[in-house]
Amino acid sequence: MCAWLLTNMLWQLTVQYVSFMLLFYPSAHKLGEACVAAAAAEAQDRGASSTDTLILCRACGHELALGTDIRSVPSRLALSSRNDTLLGGRRVNVQLFENPHGHRFEVITFRKADVTQHWPADKRFSWFPGFSWTVATCPRCNTHLGWAFQPSDWPDRITKTNFKESEHTFLALITHRLLTEDFASSLLMTPKSFSS
Repeated sequence: MCAWLLTNMLWQLTVQYVSFMLLFYPSAHKLGEACVAAAAAEAQDRGASSTDTLILCRACGHELALGTDIRSVPSRLALSSRNDTLLGGRRVNVQLFENPHGHRFEVITFRKADVTQHWPADKRFSWFPGFSWTVATCPRCNTHLGWAFQPSDWPDRITKTNFKESEHTFLALITHRLLTEDFASSLLMTPKSFSS
């Protein structure tokens, strides 16, 4: 019982520390790029595809999407755009945008994701001309993850099913608020003393 309690406390402390580092120091994830590469190589050795990788909420670990849900939606209003290797070798389009308050966000666009969308949609200041946007948050911890976009000529409020099933809708999620399952797994390990 004592070993279980100690393991549980160590687990909680580790999760809190990692969450703190990744939340308050967004660039901290760059220190673990070697871990990401190692995790991706390990996944490929197991026969797993990088597109099968789960995308998680960095704050709470909620499963948001699969790598196959990524959909490139370029915008002429992006301050910059680059292809980045984010999912174990897969090239992903990352775009940089700035909101009217001067805050900059790097985003990846997804066809669908398990997020809460806060309707009604707003047509003003859209980064994607012809689309209205609404805030998208994590359904578990309510962290702001990005924005959901729908055509501007659609009604202000639509159902979650209509959004998911449409070819005209997409989400732009903030890169430093996401985490791949492979990377998260590489951060946590069981101490050897508890393995026996």
